[in-house]
Amino acid sequence: MTRYTHGHAESVLRSHASRTAENSAAYLLPRLRPGDRLLDVGAGPGTITADLVELVAPGRVTALEADEAALAHTRAGLEARGVEGDLVVGDVQALDLPDDSFDVVHAHQVLQHVADPVQALREMARVTRPGGLVAVRDSDYSAFTWWPPTPELDDWMSLYQQIARRNGGEPDAGRRLLSWARQAGLTEVEATSSTWCYAGPEQRRWWGGMWADRIVDSAMAEQAVVEQHTTRQHLQRISDGWRRWAEQPDGWFSLLHAELLVTVR
Repeated sequence: MTRYTHGHAESVLRSHASRTAENSAAYLLPRLRPGDRLLDVGAGPGTITADLVELVAPGRVTALEADEAALAHTRAGLEARGVEGDLVVGDVQALDLPDDSFDVVHAHQVLQHVADPVQALREMARVTRPGGLVAVRDSDYSAFTWWPPTPELDDWMSLYQQIARRNGGEPDAGRRLLSWARQAGLTEVEATSSTWCYAGPEQRRWWGGMWADRIVDSAMAEQAVVEQHTTRQHLQRISDGWRRWAEQPDGWFSLLHAELLVTVR
């Protein structure tokens, strides 16, 4: 059983709500067609989902989340955009959906959080029609890199890796995606990668400020203290380090993401 490391604090939702189909699913967009039936696994605050709704119209999008509390954020996001989708609660490792139900099944930053990503891929493929697509994108935390050297960010990375693995996830999922697909019996796979980069003053302030808030007030922060992985004082030092990094004129942070487009046969 896995536990979602990030939780749904304001700082987490602030980060996830910045995601769009353009900045988070560009590898998939040329393959979408009007009329596609699409399943969006782990829809979060619904910003990517809302874009997908518009891109496949008049096709229908189904948004899936792990529980009703998470799905409420998706619902609110779609309502704010004035678009509609089908909203369901479910487990990507055991989808309560019929075979061959969708033309496209999409999951952004999901497989890193599940106990059995290979089974999740099998399930995503099962509910995709023959000739349809499974599209997954996951980051790879150990491949994140930044400048200038900042000890507090090193501490942040170490703590995140520790907590994520304790919760049953794999924070270095990106490098494993292709291997997981092969283990799931999926052979027609296009593998690519892309990055997010935060280097301009406003980008640094946004990214650094978000993590400065997130490391002291989120599900991860609470778990880290309760389970005695660290102290609130140490979390505050990490937070202060993020803010100092964000003010550096040569500050730079890049995140690697792996992407798979799987044609289901």
